[in-house]
Amino acid sequence: MDVKTAFLNGHLTEDVYMVQTEGFVDPKNSNEVCKLNRSIYGLKQASRSSNIRFDQKIKEFGFIKNEDEPCVYKKASGSCVTFPILYVDDILIIGNNLPMLKDVKSWLGKCFAMKDLGDAAYILGIKIYKDRSRRLIGLSQSTYSDKVLKRFSMQDSKRGILPMAHGTILNSSQSPKTNEEKKKMERVPYASAIGSIMYAMLCTRPDVSFALSIKSRYQQNPGESHWAAVNNILKY
Repeated sequence: MDVKTAFLNGHLTEDVYMVQTEGFVDPKNSNEVCKLNRSIYGLKQASRSSNIRFDQKIKEFGFIKNEDEPCVYKKASGSCVTFPILYVDDILIIGNNLPMLKDVKSWLGKCFAMKDLGDAAYILGIKIYKDRSRRLIGLSQSTYSDKVLKRFSMQDSKRGILPMAHGTILNSSQSPKTNEEKKKMERVPYASAIGSIMYAMLCTRPDVSFALSIKSRYQQNPGESHWAAVNNILKY
């Protein structure tokens, strides 16, 4: 679901004033300013105030905020459980009971101007696929992975079996020592590759976390051996 004009939903706790909007200036009081009752786009507290408003309303319906992930909420009733997941103005609702899902949508629709986008197929560029016959749900970043491979000219590389080859040893002694070696490695997008892989790791690929943690140690002064090891993750 999409929250329309989400940043206009927040209530301000501070006194905020603005000049009268062009085209709506009161001729009799042109020197006066307007006091805002709600947040508007452009205010530094707009996103926070809208998030606080959502938090209040979703809790009124009986949801509990996850302590580790503050944008994830949960409501359980017997064997029925529902999870609304908020990202700025997008809400992904997951549950195992259709009537409860409809109730949540109805409640949110009463609190905010909403647009129901139907069954979720993508969220933040992550594909959501479902196998109803096996009662499975999964996430895929294949499109993102393809873009990353093209960015680092690895799209035609032979696919690797492991994110880190058995027996691989990396240490600081493999870092560039001469000025010539350092200049050569300065042209290598080592940190960019690490960051690109890290996003996939956080979202859908925890299997590369150990290998990535090892390679991340050498971002300050990577050598050819370190870069080859990063390429091994990309191939995988």
